Amino acid sequence: MPQRDPFGASGVQSRRTRPAKPPLSRDAIVEEALRQITSEDDGTMSLRKIAKALDTGPASLYAYVKDMSELQALVLDRALEAVKVDETAGSWRDRLEALLRSYIEVLMRSPAVAMMAFQTTAVGPNALRIAEALLELLAQAGVDQLNAAWAIDMLTMFVTATAAEHADGTAPGAPDGPVAQAINRAPANDYPRIHAARTEIMSGTGDERFTWSVDVLVRGILSRAQS
Repeated sequence: MPQRDPFGASGVQSRRTRPAKPPLSRDAIVEEALRQITSEDDGTMSLRKIAKALDTGPASLYAYVKDMSELQALVLDRALEAVKVDETAGSWRDRLEALLRSYIEVLMRSPAVAMMAFQTTAVGPNALRIAEALLELLAQAGVDQLNAAWAIDMLTMFVTATAAEHADGTAPGAPDGPVAQAINRAPANDYPRIHAARTEIMSGTGDERFTWSVDVLVRGILSRAQS
C-alpha cells in the first residue's frame, strides 16, 4: 500500500502533526517577562514581545494580567524568589543583615530588576515571605508590632534605593565619580564643612557603608521600640 504524504498535496504540514504550544497562563507570562528583563539583550519587556515569545497575541495576555503595572509587580515578586531567608543560623541580628544582603544582591543582578523594585511594589508570595521573615526577626529582637510593621517598610526602601542607585553598574561615590569631582571642586570658602569632611565623605567601601547603614537603622528601630 503506498504511503500518504504527511504534508499533503499542498506541502503544508497538518495542524495535527505540529507540536502543541504550551498553554497560556499567568505563570508563563510572568516567567517570560522575567526572562526578558534579565536577558543580556536590551533588558526590557513589553506585552508585544511577551506575546510573541508565547506564540499568542498581546490582547490575550489581558485575560491573565490587568495591565503592565500589575505585570511588573508580579515579575518583581518572582525575582524575589531568589532572596534567601535563613531561619536557623546565627543571631536575629546576623540573620537580619544576611536577609537584607541577599535582597540587595538579587536586585543588583539586573539593572532592570533594581529599577523595577524602586518604582514598583511587589505583590505575591515572595514579598510576603520576606515581610514575614523580617517581622519574625524584629519580634525576636523585642520590637513591638507597630514599630516592626513600620520598620520593614523602611528596611526594604533602604535596600531598593541602594540597588537602584547602582542599577547602571556605576558607583556614584567612586573616587573619580561625579560626587567626588563635585566635592573636590567645591570652594572651601563657600562650603567649609564639606571641604573639611571631603575625605570622610568619600571614605569606606560599599560593603562597609552597607553594614554601617543597617546598623544605624537597626539601632534606631530598637531605640524607638524601647522608648
